[in-house]
Amino acid sequence: MKAPVRAKVFHLAAPIKDIETTRAFYGELLGCAQGREAERWIDFDFFGHQVSFHLADTDQSNEPTNIVDGKKVPVRHFGAVLDWNDWHTLSDTLRNAGTKFIIEPYIRFKGETGEQATMFFLDPSGNALEFKSFKDETQIFAT
Repeated sequence: MKAPVRAKVFHLAAPIKDIETTRAFYGELLGCAQGREAERWIDFDFFGHQVSFHLADTDQSNEPTNIVDGKKVPVRHFGAVLDWNDWHTLSDTLRNAGTKFIIEPYIRFKGETGEQATMFFLDPSGNALEFKSFKDETQIFAT
């Protein structure tokens, strides 16, 4: 089997309800640099990747979930894999900002293949985000 092509930057687009609250959340709280914007969309450097948010009249409050490690994980979500210390710093920043977590920061699959720190929360438009970290980065794609 041929090796997959490696992208330099991943691109994702997601719906939002309001550009200004999105700018504050991603730019100020998460520290993502803003890229281009227009009347109905805004881009961010999301931990080295391009994420575009487009105004849309959608309600994401009833998205489906799956049980993973005994917790209800939103099926549709995105996020980033951070360095161990950066994950803990972000976790502290979010807690101090009063973030309401879907899944509180914790260690998932403790002592098993793929052990990781993880947390889930919603952005102001209801998009689910997951940030995770692996002490042992060889576990990221472990089977």
